[in-house]
This record gives sequence, structure tokens and C-alpha cells, in this order.
Amino acid sequence: MTSAPMALTFTLDPLLDHALREELVGLWTDASNAGGAVGFAARVTVDEVRPVAEQSFSGVGPGLPDRLLVAREAETGRLVGSLFFKDMRFALMDHWRLLTAVMVHPDFQGLGYGRELLGEAERIARGWGLSGLRLNLRGGHGLEKFYGRCGYTEVGRAPRAIRVAPDDERDEVTMWLDLR
Repeated sequence: MTSAPMALTFTLDPLLDHALREELVGLWTDASNAGGAVGFAARVTVDEVRPVAEQSFSGVGPGLPDRLLVAREAETGRLVGSLFFKDMRFALMDHWRLLTAVMVHPDFQGLGYGRELLGEAERIARGWGLSGLRLNLRGGHGLEKFYGRCGYTEVGRAPRAIRVAPDDERDEVTMWLDLR
């Protein structure tokens, strides 16, 4: 774990070349294996994560509706975190975006980088003139409190909607950040 926070740089819509794809798959794998609720319930390999990541990558790029935000340490350039702004592809919902795969590498947990990443997402969304940001999370990790401290409000809950194991079902929680 890094002992002191370093400055972060953010890039919206970076070139999603092979190297960045591999970095993101690695981040996703490491976050999942550290217990992060980013689409997997058990230990995973990069080969298991890659198809899920590629599905998210498929909506990002010139002329495509989704956007990618990455955070790096300013000094080292190391990938610290990322998230996707997902367009709902429905005109009546064009005034907000869904944040997906919100991740900070486990080596950087507890340093405030998650809050910085969400703050940058909010700044960007406000610049686009959006009315809100939504995200869904897996209950049972205390994430509601974290997102609440970042300004998000719980607006929905589907009980036991996520089965992480045969005897372990978690709520899917919907959080909203009002930008109006």
C-alpha cells in the first residue's frame, strides 16, 4: 500500500489501445480479487475478466455513446482507477448517465482516490450539463455509506437481487447524485 497520497491526473476518453485495455483488465481483476464488488463474486483470472471488460470497451470510442475516465498517479503514471459513463441509449434518459465499473486499485484504497475519481466524474457531468449520475452497487460492503459521503442518495433497493454464492444473496442498491 502506498503510504501517502500522490497527485492524480485524469483522462477522459483515452486512446483505448491494447496496452490500456490490458491495464484495465488487470485493474478489474485485482479489484475483484481484493473483494471489490465490480461484477464478480469470487477470485477471477484475467481470462475471466477480459470478456466482461471488452463488453464495456465496446461502447467507448470515437462516435460511440459511452465514455471512459481513467485516473493515474501524476508522478509515476500508474493506473489508479477508472469508471465508465454509460449512455442509456434512450432519448428520455439522455439527461443523466450511469456510472459503471467504478474501481480503485487495491494498492490505493483508503487514500481518498475513490472520492477524487467520483469528484472528477461529477465535474465532467456538470460540464456536459447533465442532471444526474446514477450507479448500482452490491449491498453488504458498506458502499452506501461511501457513496453517501460523496453526495449520492439511495433511491432504490432490490432485495437479494445479486447472488454471490448459493447461500449469499445481496441487495442491489441504486444511488443517485442530483446535479441540478
